[in-house]
Amino acid sequence: MLDKMMNVPISQQQLDLWLADLNLIAGISNCKATLLTWNAVGELSSLLCSDAVVENEIQAILTQLSGRNIANPNPTTTSSAFTTDRYIKDYAAQNTIQDKRVSLSEPILQSSPLEVNQHCTFLSPSQLSALVGEAELITDTQLHPAWCTSIVIGSVIFIPLAWPSGANFGFLCFYHNEPQGVDAKTLQLTKLVGDSIQRQLADILRLHNATESLNRGTPNNIDVIDLQSFIDSFDEHIWMKNTYGIYTLCNRSVEQAWAKQRNEIIGHSDVELFGADTADSYLEGDRFAIESGTPIIVAECLAGAESKPHLWLETLKLPAFNAAGEFAGVIGMTRNISKYKAVEDKLTLATNVFKHSFEGVVVTDRHGNITDVNGAFFEITGYTREELLGQNPRIFSSGRHDKAFFDTLWSTLLADGKWNGEVWNRRKNGTIFPQNITISTIYDEVGDIRYFVAVFADISAQKENEAQLTHLAYFDPLTHLPNRMKFMMQLKQEVRHAKRLNIQLAIVMIDVDLFKHINDSFGHSIGDEMLVELAKRLRGQVAGQDVLSRIGGDEFVVLISGIDSSDDATIAINQLRQVFEQPFIVSTGDHLRLTASMGVSLYPSDGQDAATLLRNADAAMYRAKNDGRNNYAFYTESLTQLSLEHLKLQSALYGAIEQNALYLMYQPKLDLVTRKTVGFEALLRWHDPLLGLISPSVFIPVAEKIGLIHEIGLWVLETACRQGVRWLSDGKHFGRIAVNVAGQQLQRSSFVDDVKRVLAETGLPAKHLELEVTESVMMQNPDVAISDLKRLGDLGIELSVDDFGTGYSSLNYLKKLPIHKLKIDQSFVRDIPFDTNNTAIAKAVIALGHALKLEIIAEGVETQEQADFLLQNKCDQAQGYLFSRPQLPQDLDAFLS
Repeated sequence: MLDKMMNVPISQQQLDLWLADLNLIAGISNCKATLLTWNAVGELSSLLCSDAVVENEIQAILTQLSGRNIANPNPTTTSSAFTTDRYIKDYAAQNTIQDKRVSLSEPILQSSPLEVNQHCTFLSPSQLSALVGEAELITDTQLHPAWCTSIVIGSVIFIPLAWPSGANFGFLCFYHNEPQGVDAKTLQLTKLVGDSIQRQLADILRLHNATESLNRGTPNNIDVIDLQSFIDSFDEHIWMKNTYGIYTLCNRSVEQAWAKQRNEIIGHSDVELFGADTADSYLEGDRFAIESGTPIIVAECLAGAESKPHLWLETLKLPAFNAAGEFAGVIGMTRNISKYKAVEDKLTLATNVFKHSFEGVVVTDRHGNITDVNGAFFEITGYTREELLGQNPRIFSSGRHDKAFFDTLWSTLLADGKWNGEVWNRRKNGTIFPQNITISTIYDEVGDIRYFVAVFADISAQKENEAQLTHLAYFDPLTHLPNRMKFMMQLKQEVRHAKRLNIQLAIVMIDVDLFKHINDSFGHSIGDEMLVELAKRLRGQVAGQDVLSRIGGDEFVVLISGIDSSDDATIAINQLRQVFEQPFIVSTGDHLRLTASMGVSLYPSDGQDAATLLRNADAAMYRAKNDGRNNYAFYTESLTQLSLEHLKLQSALYGAIEQNALYLMYQPKLDLVTRKTVGFEALLRWHDPLLGLISPSVFIPVAEKIGLIHEIGLWVLETACRQGVRWLSDGKHFGRIAVNVAGQQLQRSSFVDDVKRVLAETGLPAKHLELEVTESVMMQNPDVAISDLKRLGDLGIELSVDDFGTGYSSLNYLKKLPIHKLKIDQSFVRDIPFDTNNTAIAKAVIALGHALKLEIIAEGVETQEQADFLLQNKCDQAQGYLFSRPQLPQDLDAFLS
């Protein structure tokens, strides 16, 4: 057995004797015992244990005493009977010089002393026996502030043990699982064992030193120079102090560094040489070296004034012992390690950057042969390091770039020393992938090329996300037809073309009659099947140069180009009507029939621009519906006037707030993993005394058109906030209340101030409010939106992008928006996991959101299959009929905790 702190072997026979003593006292006192020792890195472990000791009991003691070691690593200073302060006072009483301390790091070039958070005390042989008197008896650990967490230990005695040099050896512990299990009688017996071990440690050390001295032999005086000449030969600063902290030896380098003659140093203490404050810090290092019992580096510090180059200094200290193994003093050596430190820092930085970079890095020699690659390169390309070393990067060639491309690359690289661009390369498995790469030239000291370094990032995911978002932005995810935005772009282009060629166009708006009944009766999945089939049939009836688009749930629009008259439009409409003649056979086996109302506007007679043409076709379509459905109508000027129903709706809406006809319902949002409520979405409802219950999809567009949406929006915000305050007052936890923000609200310059005012007046903390804004609204004026949303976010309000994927999203602006959540529109949730298009879009949105460190919430979750799919793909939250329909506040107790 070897004690690592003193490097002194302890025989097995000695250990057996100690164990016998532990078992004897443990048996007499009906308790348990263990001998704990420190290792060289300050870890405490059990060396010997008496019978019946349990591992978790030892662990509890180790944890407690190790904790004491952190606060005060020298076990000899645990009681007031023998402390550092007492030692200093005893020494001061014996010497005329006050506060003589031993140095930590002697000043070189007037370096500032280090502050070391270590404390240790060295002892003379005569003081070792006092250690046994430092035993601590704790009869009830639960009443002791430091031991109350040790539930398996009821009472304990521990005695610190040390080598004659003062270096720590460990602790002797006797304990019982119950309080009052050890007492004063046990303490007396424990001290006897501790005193015995303490004396035997001194004997072991003396025998060890005598044996070592004998083995080393007697030096030949002819070959030995005097000690002073020897240490003067070193550039390092070497010194020695005795047990009282008085310098007894120093070399010439110390004299030069401290600007003092040897006779001004020898015989003096640190207090006399450097002052009490500096000397106080030096004492700590000496004590740390003495406590460890081995040579250690006690300081590594910067030295030098700000106006001069800084120097890194390293101080090595070790305790010195005489032939009897008694402590004789401290030897110190300080050297300049600035060169090594600078090189070490640079190498460490370069190695860590190279090793931990997420980008692939490849280094080649001047001939282009690979000399090194980092770990990310292996992961991206699939090649191992051994397969790449010595190879030329042309092994990654995808074949997508011609010779001219590489000629330009190399000419730029050689001329400018750097090239950046996008390159398609090939992985080991044969797949090609895009990468954004920067190649740099590294020159040697004479300006010749030595290396080329290429750093690249795999942008495959970015390319895929961009493609998916582009498709989401311009195409309907269900039918894959152009959406409204794409259709308007094409219509504008065709209008310009028709104006230039002086030809006519026809716009046909198609609305499926009573399609809501299909969804209500057979479910949305059957409804979607029919829409997909309808799109397929309509596409078959549209000429190649014409455009078919789905612009709404059951609304399609067709752009017919190159017509000469309304008769040509009539022929085209009749062809479109033919798709409704055959029944739609759905997956349930049912044969369902559909009809449609169609409206037609003509260019240039019914409008000179795309927006007017589409609006007038829509008006004509509503006329066809009013005429009995399953019909079509051409646009006339009279259709631009508001219908009687619209006028009634508009008039009623003006008085809705005053008449308390508006109210809010709340739909819970749940964490998909825990199924716990994380918030509610406030949903606006309107029940007019005369018109009855009116859908938000009907009256909100009217409110936006007549300019009431801002007033209604503020009412919704204030009402939701007051409800949140009532819940908080009742002790109900609801997370956040989400309120939808209309485009016209966000566009108002006063919107942020309005939100602040509502929060202040209602008293709702901002951390309980969430605002949902559609992506199309934010993209109308993204710079202003970013500024306003950031101000709202700074208040503590959470911000969500509602109906994500249904409009146009700019990745460039999306990553800049100060948002917290993306909300997957219910049109993408519908039919998952059975519809491959919707599942692909949902996965893409979740992946994109998490890449931007956003939470993802899915709306419209109606089936367990949808919830399971979203959970498997790491969607964070969900809301929908599967969990709860929108409800009044008084009906939500089940979701409030």
